[in-house]
Amino acid sequence: MDHLDQPGCCGDGPAVAGVDRRAVLLGAALGAGALAGLAVPGRAYAAPAIYNPFSGYPVTGTWQDHLNRGSLGGVDFGMPVGTRLPACGAGTIQNIPYNGTGGHTVTIQHADGYRSQYMHLSQFLLGNGAAVSSGTVVGLSGGAAGAPGSGSSTGPHVHWHMINPAGVRINPLAYIGQNPAPGRLPKTSTEQDGIPGTIFYQRMQNWLRLTAGYTGPIDGAPGPGTYAALQRAMRAYGYTGPIDGQPGPNTWRAVQRLASGHGYTGPIDGVMGPNSWRGFARFLNQDRWD
Repeated sequence: MDHLDQPGCCGDGPAVAGVDRRAVLLGAALGAGALAGLAVPGRAYAAPAIYNPFSGYPVTGTWQDHLNRGSLGGVDFGMPVGTRLPACGAGTIQNIPYNGTGGHTVTIQHADGYRSQYMHLSQFLLGNGAAVSSGTVVGLSGGAAGAPGSGSSTGPHVHWHMINPAGVRINPLAYIGQNPAPGRLPKTSTEQDGIPGTIFYQRMQNWLRLTAGYTGPIDGAPGPGTYAALQRAMRAYGYTGPIDGQPGPNTWRAVQRLASGHGYTGPIDGVMGPNSWRGFARFLNQDRWD
C-alpha cells in the first residue's frame, strides 16, 4: 500500500473575483472533475499554449490539497531556493511584491485574458511589462520560512496556478491536459488523482514506442505487447524476470523504482497504489513523451 503524500504548506494571495450562478452551473454540466476549479466564461476564448515547466520536480501540494485547506487552488512543486522559473507560456510580466500570504508573485499575462501566477519567489528577474516567450526565466523560487518574499510558505517550493478570463483560478495541470499542443498527446490527470486511465496508457505506450520497441497502437488499451515492452524498459530499473507481457510484483517493483525518481516516496513492494501511479504519471507527463 502506498504511503500518503505530505504536501508542503503554501498560502494564497488575495481572493479573485467571484463568478455568477450561470457560469458555475455551466462548469458543473461540463464535469467539475475534469477541470477542478474551472468556471466556463460567458463566451469562447482562445486557449494559450501552456506547458508544465516544473515536470522534473515533485508535487508537494496538489490542487485538491489546496482546496481541502480552504485555498482557492494551486499546485506546489518542491525545489531548492533560487531555482530558475521558466515561463509556462508566452505573455507579459507583472511583478507583485509581498502579495499577501503568497509573497513575491510574478504574473504572466497570456493571450485572451488568461494569466499564470508563480508565488513565494525569492527574486524577480524581469521588469513589469516585459514580453516573454515560453521558457523565458521570469524569477527565482523561494519559500523558505520567514524569508523575504516567502509569504506564509513553510518550506522551499513554488506555487503555480492559472486564472481564466472570468477571473477564476484553474488548475494549470488540468488545463494542459485539456489543451495539448497540436499533434501532441494530452497530459494524464493520473498525476493528480492517482488513477490510471486511457490517456495514461496512451502516454505509456508512446514512451515505450520511443524507447522499448513497442510497435502496437497508441490506443490506451494495454495488452501483452504493451506490458512486454514495459518489462524490457524496466530492465534499467532492476527487473530480471521474463519478458512475457504478464506484469507481476517484480515488474511493478521496478516501476516503483522509476517512480521514486519522480516524487514517489512509498515502499518498493510491487503493489501499485495511487502514489505509485502518481509518480509514474509524472514521469510519463514529461514533454518528451508527448
